[in-house]
Amino acid sequence: MDAKKNALTEPSILNNRTEKIFKYVKAYNKMDVENMVADFDDDITFKNVMNSEQTMYLQGVETFKKQALDALSYFSAREQVIESITHYASSTEITINYRAIAAVDFPNGLKKDDEINLQGKSIFEFSADGKIVRLTDIS
Repeated sequence: MDAKKNALTEPSILNNRTEKIFKYVKAYNKMDVENMVADFDDDITFKNVMNSEQTMYLQGVETFKKQALDALSYFSAREQVIESITHYASSTEITINYRAIAAVDFPNGLKKDDEINLQGKSIFEFSADGKIVRLTDIS
C-alpha cells in the first residue's frame, strides 16, 4: 500500500480546498454562475447521479456554464447548506441539504411553486495546482 498516495495533504492545501468549495456553494446559492466556475479547470468534468443512475455528464467549463445558466430559470429560489466536509488525498466530499422552489412545471410532475428538499453529497476532485477538475453531485 502506498501510504503517501492516500495521505492527506498539508493543512494550507486543505484550507484552500475548503475556501473554494464554500465559494462555489455561496455562488450557487446566489445563482452566480461566474463565481461558481471561478476555480474550475477549463476541462472540468461534471456528473449528476440520482437514485444511483447518472442523469447528466458534462465536459468543459463552457458546457457547464451553459447548463448552469439554463438551470437558473428552473427555480425561483435554491439553497445548498453544507452539513459536513471530509478531505481525502485528492478530493473533498461535502454532504448537503438542498432546498429549492420550482419556477416551472416539470415533466416528472413537480409543479411551479412546489418545494424540493433533498439530501445529498458533492465530491470535488482537485488537480495538483488546486483547480477543481471533477465535480460529482449525488442525491
